[in-house]
Parts: sequence; C-alpha cells; structure tokens
Amino acid sequence: MTILVSACLLGENCKYSGGNNRNEAVLRYVSGHRVIPVCPEVEGGLPCPRKPVEWVGERVLTRDGEDCTAAFRLGVARVCGRIAGEKIDLAILQSRSPSCGVKQIYDGSFTGVRIPGQGLLARTLAEMGVPLLDAEDVPR
Repeated sequence: MTILVSACLLGENCKYSGGNNRNEAVLRYVSGHRVIPVCPEVEGGLPCPRKPVEWVGERVLTRDGEDCTAAFRLGVARVCGRIAGEKIDLAILQSRSPSCGVKQIYDGSFTGVRIPGQGLLARTLAEMGVPLLDAEDVPR
C-alpha cells in the first residue's frame, strides 16, 4: 500500500511556524507501508517558517494581504508531478491546513473560525480519485 502523508505529520519541520505536527497515531498507521511525504507549501517555494495563510475567496492570503496563491498552486503541481504514474492508495493529510485540510479550513478572517472545505492539495487529490483521511480521523 502506498500512502501519501503530510510531511509535518511525520515530524518534518515544515509547518508555517517552523515546527511540525508529528502524529504518533499516523506514524503507527503507516508503519510497514510505502510512505510518500509531501508539503506542497514548501514544494511551492514558501519559506519555513512563514506567515500563516488562509483561503480568502479563491486566493490564499496572509493576514496582511500578501497573495501566496501562485506558490500553493505550484506546490500542488509539483506534488502531482512527483506522484504521476503512482497508484496512491490513501492520502493522510493535516487537518484544517489551507493546503491539506480534508474536511475543514479556516474562514479567511484569521480568527480561528473553521468552515467546511478542503485545502488545495486535498481538493486536487480528491478530484484525482485518491481516498483522503483527515489526520484527526486516523484510528488511535
């Protein structure tokens, strides 16, 4: 089984804050499988650490209005290029991320309000027919 996983969940320091979202349940779940770590934000050229971003309409913006949409699109394109021709059995993605959120994202107000929606990578993978699993839903 080949599982694509948000790199931050595996302990890679690629989170916007410079840290990670290491998730022991995810690590146990993927043990023994082929794992492809991805961080579309870093693959799109964004630095680490970087300013937090949220979807505001169809654009990805920082609180002060800097548009990061092109970097997000480039990162997703690079991830898709890396997995082209691969059979991805599952993608486990970081909750609420503007790239990887499976069920929810933040509403663009930078106040912590969550809304139903998907990050750009999650949406793209779903359109490709890849089954998605939110990190919070991985069996503990």
